[in-house]
Amino acid sequence: MNSPVPKTERHISEECGVFGIYSPKYRDLASLVYYGLYALQHRGQESAGIVVNLDGVFRVHRDAGLVNDVFSRAELDSLGPGNIAVGHVRYATTGSDVRSNVQPLLINHYKGRMALAHNGNLTNSAVLRSALEEKGSLFHTSTDSEVIAYQIVQERLHARSIEEAVAAAMDKMEGAYSLVIASPAKLTAVRDPFGFRPLCMGRLADGSVVFASESCALDAVGASFERDLLPGEIVTAGPEGVICDRRRCNQAPKRFCIFEFIYFARPDSVIDGASVCLARQQAGAFLAMEHPVVADVVIGVPDSGLDAAIGYSKASGIPYAIGFTKNKYIGRTFIEPSQQDRESDVRIKLNPIRSVVEGKSVVLIDDSIVRGTTCRRTIRMLREAGAREIHMRVSAPPFIAPCYYGTDIDSSDDLIAAHHSTEEISRMIGADSLGYLSLEHVRLLTGTDTGFCTSCFSGSYPTDVPAGSVKDRFEQRIHET
Repeated sequence: MNSPVPKTERHISEECGVFGIYSPKYRDLASLVYYGLYALQHRGQESAGIVVNLDGVFRVHRDAGLVNDVFSRAELDSLGPGNIAVGHVRYATTGSDVRSNVQPLLINHYKGRMALAHNGNLTNSAVLRSALEEKGSLFHTSTDSEVIAYQIVQERLHARSIEEAVAAAMDKMEGAYSLVIASPAKLTAVRDPFGFRPLCMGRLADGSVVFASESCALDAVGASFERDLLPGEIVTAGPEGVICDRRRCNQAPKRFCIFEFIYFARPDSVIDGASVCLARQQAGAFLAMEHPVVADVVIGVPDSGLDAAIGYSKASGIPYAIGFTKNKYIGRTFIEPSQQDRESDVRIKLNPIRSVVEGKSVVLIDDSIVRGTTCRRTIRMLREAGAREIHMRVSAPPFIAPCYYGTDIDSSDDLIAAHHSTEEISRMIGADSLGYLSLEHVRLLTGTDTGFCTSCFSGSYPTDVPAGSVKDRFEQRIHET
């Protein structure tokens, strides 16, 4: 079993990806979920899992690692046919990356079994967990996802249906949660009232209903996109068809995480009606307007900086070029567990193309600056490749505050922009100039401000936040049991 990463070496991670399917006929669902999770691999590279339900009999396989490492053909076949299945890829945002925290969670209760996959973070999980423990709940993980599962189970003791139990649990849960839940006869999808995290619905040609964190996962299994779930909506697919419960919609202002458009989501996804690719190009265009510079070439840091670089180039008239070769077999630098590993990762992940940058004034576009470690190393590599000037432009505002809604930033201690001015950061990373996207323009990436959470850039939160929150706040209690 992996041990938790020490606090001093904690890294910033993304959140998770969820996928679920309800089929009117028994079929090989595990393979479909596998392809859906493969498309969502960018949302979580620590672990993966699939649960298949055949008439209330649940089979599960889950483990640490990438989707391709966790599932062989034999393991997918061992899950058997079914009519309901859920899957999950994970980054540890609450609870460490030990194997006991791998999802989907499988819960037994007297009305049947339940499998749950969660994307997001509860802000009141500590309060709910204490109340559940007082009622006799025994926790086996250190995740807030288990808090959600047990809260639903508690409500199910009295509710007439899984939908009613989920609705009652929503009245007690605060924070971010997009869920897919397999019960013995139904598949239920839920999006929190603020709509912090994405969740969409599609259909296969045979009538199967599919839920996924992003539309790219629907494309991967050949499902047609139908719509995004509304904030606060509960959608249940079962023998009676698809039933939508919108009683908890419009009870809170929409606060979708803007970082989904900046970095998290795949560029081919469409979220809440907006193209991720076009939103990133718009960020680059805004940057060109806010921070113009005389330069020879615009390059982007792969992958999420590329679209913004194209947008900057189009708006500024400065030619765009591919400035780096990327090693496709290395994961995102945010996920490495130590400072030394992050530095080594940058060296083998990217290599500048000398013919593109040598002797030139370069506009370098990236999606964010967190600690400054990665961009400092990237700029140094460009200098070594002969770049004459490097003007860094960032397609997000300065990262100054913790996130409590599904991103692994529980403190501002390591955020460089929380402690230094833009001019200071520019000198620290070795750039000739530095410009961030403004908070005003980041809210307009999709055309209009339809309701975004920008808490990590402003420090203003749409919900109450937990005092002294740390990612592994339940870890010690689990290890003691």
